[in-house]
Amino acid sequence: MTTTAVAQAPAGLVSPRYRAISIGLLALVTLQAFEAMAVTTAMPVVARELAGMSLYNLAFSASLAASVIATVLGGRWSDVRGPMPPIAAGVVVFVAGLLMAGLAPTMEVLVTGRFVQGFGTGLSQVALSVLVARVYPAALHPRVFALFSAAWVVPSMVGPAIAGLVAEQLGWRWIFLGVIAAVLPAALLLWRGASGRALPDVAVPPAPGIGRKLGWAALTAVSAAFIQYGSALGVTGLPLLVAGVVLLAVALPRLLPAGAMRAARGLPTAPLLRGLAFGAYTASEVLIPLMLRDARGLSAAGAGVVLTVGALGWVVGSWLKGREAVSDMTAIRGGAALIALGVALVTLVLVDAVPLAVAYAGMAVAGLGIGGLHPTVTVLVLRMSRTGEEGRNSADVGVGESVFTVVAVAASGALFTAAAQNHAVGLAVPAVLAVVGAVLAPRFVQSSATGTMERTAS
Repeated sequence: MTTTAVAQAPAGLVSPRYRAISIGLLALVTLQAFEAMAVTTAMPVVARELAGMSLYNLAFSASLAASVIATVLGGRWSDVRGPMPPIAAGVVVFVAGLLMAGLAPTMEVLVTGRFVQGFGTGLSQVALSVLVARVYPAALHPRVFALFSAAWVVPSMVGPAIAGLVAEQLGWRWIFLGVIAAVLPAALLLWRGASGRALPDVAVPPAPGIGRKLGWAALTAVSAAFIQYGSALGVTGLPLLVAGVVLLAVALPRLLPAGAMRAARGLPTAPLLRGLAFGAYTASEVLIPLMLRDARGLSAAGAGVVLTVGALGWVVGSWLKGREAVSDMTAIRGGAALIALGVALVTLVLVDAVPLAVAYAGMAVAGLGIGGLHPTVTVLVLRMSRTGEEGRNSADVGVGESVFTVVAVAASGALFTAAAQNHAVGLAVPAVLAVVGAVLAPRFVQSSATGTMERTAS
């Protein structure tokens, strides 16, 4: 390699130039992941102690609803003022929500705290993508987002166990309060890594429709919460479920960019593609442990191992893409196909003669698929965005992912219940969604147009 080539080669993620900011980013994403896994594990205990089982599902819906609104706001804020202000605000709001939940005297206060947490997470997550686009050279983007994916693995493996131990020995409140002690140093390290670094000044055009878009985001968030909450209540929740679907049909097309719902070539397809893939994977994660317990008699711990296997597959898929071992088309189209194949393999264990090992192999295949697809969509969206529009486009992808995931989980759960708890019927939903994602992949990957999603719709 020539001297010139060495000088032009980007520094590594842990080189002195990027070390502090890389460690800060990784720590912050890891802690947010741990909080999500830990709270999911502890919530039954929380709801029983606070006599709030009727608000159990709302504790999750509130966080999701807030994140949809905050993602839209955080994306625009990042474009106009740079990523650090919304990251700082997001961390402060997230900590305030943790404090509120940890000290909650009633379930109503805890749900409010979860809403505040979700708002903080939504602000910071979209801004973190913009920070990556502004700080790291494009050649390092795949590795950064592969690192983000890996940051979810350890929390997925040890988060539930630690949460259970903390809840048993110290009380569930310390699950919320303990995260605060770790989040603040991570945020300070990230701030230190970004301080003094000249982020590029960007001339951002005015966005007169941002207030209207926030309004549609709020309506979309409410509809998503209705769908999630209503689908969990069975027949009694049917009015809420129907109302949520109607509201979503009105709000979502107005929130997402023009062309998104018809999979217009290029950037507009990104929210739909990520939503289909991540929704399929998440819906399968919800049903598969239940299927293994009901159909094959596994313990909760044994059935939960399948999720860990899927997480490990996710890391491998992200690692391969981060090393550019596969092309963008292979990562996205092949990734969606692998999700569908993995779900189909797991479903086979409903037949008693099929060994349980097939279920674990299937989940590893599905994890490999989402691990390649998820960060690749993020990288391509940043690559196809004009400078100053990364936040707006990343926010659209985040909203699409959140909303379609809620719909996928609700649809699979509703069909599972309607079919007399037939696991194969419920798992057919994520398999079909993943196949649709594989079909749509070329409409996104084969376009090289840049700009906002609205300007590239065709």
